[in-house]
Amino acid sequence: MKISERLEQMPVSRFHYVLLITAGLGWMFDSMDTGIVSFVLPVLMKEWHLSPEQVGNIGSIGLLGMAIGAIIAGMIADKIGRKKVFAFTLLTYSVATGLCGLSWNLTSLLVFRFIVGFGLGGQLPVAVTLVSEFSPVKHRGKFLVLLESFWAFGWLLAAIISYMIIPRFGWPLAFFIGFLPSLYILFLWRTIPESPRYLESMGRIAEAEAIIGKVERESGFVVNKDVKERKKENHQTSVYANKAKLSDLFSRSLLRRTIFLWLLWFGIVFSYYGIFTWLPSILALKGFSLTKSFSYVIIMTLAQIPGYFSAAYFVDRIGRKPTLALYVLGTAVTAYFFGQGSTAAVILTMGSLMSFFNLGAWGIIYTYTPELYPTHERATGSGWAAGFGRIGGILAPIVVGKMIGESHKGTQSVFIMFALVLVAVVLNVVILGEETKGQSLDELAAKVQSRA
Repeated sequence: MKISERLEQMPVSRFHYVLLITAGLGWMFDSMDTGIVSFVLPVLMKEWHLSPEQVGNIGSIGLLGMAIGAIIAGMIADKIGRKKVFAFTLLTYSVATGLCGLSWNLTSLLVFRFIVGFGLGGQLPVAVTLVSEFSPVKHRGKFLVLLESFWAFGWLLAAIISYMIIPRFGWPLAFFIGFLPSLYILFLWRTIPESPRYLESMGRIAEAEAIIGKVERESGFVVNKDVKERKKENHQTSVYANKAKLSDLFSRSLLRRTIFLWLLWFGIVFSYYGIFTWLPSILALKGFSLTKSFSYVIIMTLAQIPGYFSAAYFVDRIGRKPTLALYVLGTAVTAYFFGQGSTAAVILTMGSLMSFFNLGAWGIIYTYTPELYPTHERATGSGWAAGFGRIGGILAPIVVGKMIGESHKGTQSVFIMFALVLVAVVLNVVILGEETKGQSLDELAAKVQSRA
């Protein structure tokens, strides 16, 4: 039995939950660093006398870093391993977030936010690749959505920190707190192992055997077989993996999947960062005080948690395609009514539902993406999809800033635009998406080879 087959058939054990929590905490810190800048922006608008376009540039420069980071980190992770890149990117964005607290003008903040974005963007596709490659087939969707659910806790932590710190002690301290996750790297390095699938694909069978053997013993699922025999079984896989090229993403066998994922990521990222980067500022523009805006965002952020958990429930039951289409459509409808709302009740209700559906969709997209690429280019494919999506994230804060700056009805037209983009995403899922529920990563990879 190949290493990949043993991983797919293994029962869920304490190891899997430790891996989920350890990677999830890194994901949470990623979200926290992303969230903090959203709460700092309305303060900087007043303190530095920034225009809406300049505020949009701050959000966009981080997304530019995320695009480049996702692409480069994904490619490197397919060459040197998932674990090393995971640790490096976490250290990068934590240190750079701390440096943001030392910013003395707009230019310096833009430079630091670019570095933060590079680390943030690089970590996400690598983390989801690592967890997907350890997850048993029957629980893969649930585990990956739960991994993404840590984003809600990170954003909630950012909201609480900003609510308690910024009004009393100023925005630099919020950034300094964002430096603390760098200390987590010591625990992460000791706890997270390298992916046996990656090691297998590189021909490092003995290392892969050592890791999977330990996991099997913990789970009570032990397969006795000679290491040399396993190495012989996996020789063809490792040779094929070492010949993988970036152009493979655009080959006949993968082109449809690549187009689908790139369009999916673009639409989801465009809408998410356009909405949530500006959310505290939009609430302030609607007439709410800074403190009340922060408290409203905290309430909306809490709604993300059941959004993730409900998506985790449905994704392995009714499938990726219908669940994703439903949650994206829910985001489109609630985004429209949020933009038209003027009372606190409507804004809180629609904003909470918008968070519920949007972040549930994020959990599914992180489940979907690594499933559609074979092991030897899983991190590369995931990184490029996320990187292309970040182009949408780069454009969105700038577009929102210009729309708000040019029209007093900007917030209404902004959310009409987001609703239309999200409807287009639903059509992409329905037309180009393919169902992956209940299929092993090897089965999905075999489909690719059959099309070649």
